[in-house]
Amino acid sequence: MPSLPPLREVIKKHGLTANKALGQNFLLDTQLLSRIAAVPGDLRDSKVFEVGPGPGGLTQALLQAGAHVTAVERDERCLPALKDLSDHFPNKLHVINEDALKIDLTELFDTPFHIVSNLPYNVGSALLIKWLSNPQWPPAWQSLTLMFQREVADRIVAKEGDGTYGRLSILAQWRCHAKLAMSVHRSAFTPPPKVMSAIVHLTPKAQPEGVEPEILAKLTQTAFSQRRKMLRQSLKGLPGGLDALSDTGIDGARRPETVSVEEFVALARFLSK
Repeated sequence: MPSLPPLREVIKKHGLTANKALGQNFLLDTQLLSRIAAVPGDLRDSKVFEVGPGPGGLTQALLQAGAHVTAVERDERCLPALKDLSDHFPNKLHVINEDALKIDLTELFDTPFHIVSNLPYNVGSALLIKWLSNPQWPPAWQSLTLMFQREVADRIVAKEGDGTYGRLSILAQWRCHAKLAMSVHRSAFTPPPKVMSAIVHLTPKAQPEGVEPEILAKLTQTAFSQRRKMLRQSLKGLPGGLDALSDTGIDGARRPETVSVEEFVALARFLSK
């Protein structure tokens, strides 16, 4: 089988340009793409879900790593390039022309899978929260390897006391291990975005007992809606909020960014009773 053309030639052949409205930035560095595909570990014969493959750079790296890829691409302009890739890797790539936010992963996969994606900037956080909010835990996905703007990546892995620590940090870390896998310079993209990027890797861990996910989500939303306020001020409008502070012994004069993930879990456990 002939080798695949360079990604720049693929983009030129199909007349592709990054669509800002769709949050697109094309990543063309094949060595970097291979490094990203290696973050989850050995993908030979594994199932992978990818969002926003664009011209297929990361998709190609995943396929070359031996994965079976299901890719969701909203931009119809990219479908011919992905069709070429599918023809090169018979029965290994399935492309769905749909909005990823509308996808029910339980309908796509009946066995464990990985999610690996250079996420479109405009929906990245929303997709992450959707995947982290799965009522069934552990989830069907085995790991998340996701590209974000660096500032979003920093929020996901931040610890209490850090200026970037907030609701996204807690939702990611209360039942996942989260780490920064690598930084990605803006110059690696075409066109270069205005911001730096980073790869975040998350793997599920045991969910703390006695905690309802929707309760924790509501608690963190309330606590960080006015992050400069003391906890007793922000939680007084949440039914049981002040009682939770008293029961857990957490000082209501503290601000939410000083409260650890474990302490928020303790508050949510009281409110879940």
